[in-house]
Amino acid sequence: MSLFARFMKEEAGFVVSSELVLIATIVVIGLIAGLTTLRDQVLQEIADVADAISEVNQSYSYSGVTSHTGSTAGSVFVDTEDFCDVDGNSNLGAGVAAQCITLTIPATAE
Repeated sequence: MSLFARFMKEEAGFVVSSELVLIATIVVIGLIAGLTTLRDQVLQEIADVADAISEVNQSYSYSGVTSHTGSTAGSVFVDTEDFCDVDGNSNLGAGVAAQCITLTIPATAE
């Protein structure tokens, strides 16, 4: 009996193979959706950390001190706003990323 004829009569592995292909397809589609969501959430957390760091007030000042034997002059540093700073904790609205972080996904040509 030829190999093709034996293959056509064999039915034991056919259902298992088609089920595995279906399950593997569903798993791959789920992984793609899950990894995309994970990527977006990690990027959002990094943006949140950047936002928290940018809200730290870096300005300082101390006044001069004078005593019997010496004195020090005072000093001042003021943190100016960067081009991406937002006043306070205002709501940026839907679709606007914080701290100038934008996620651009190019369209694929088919």
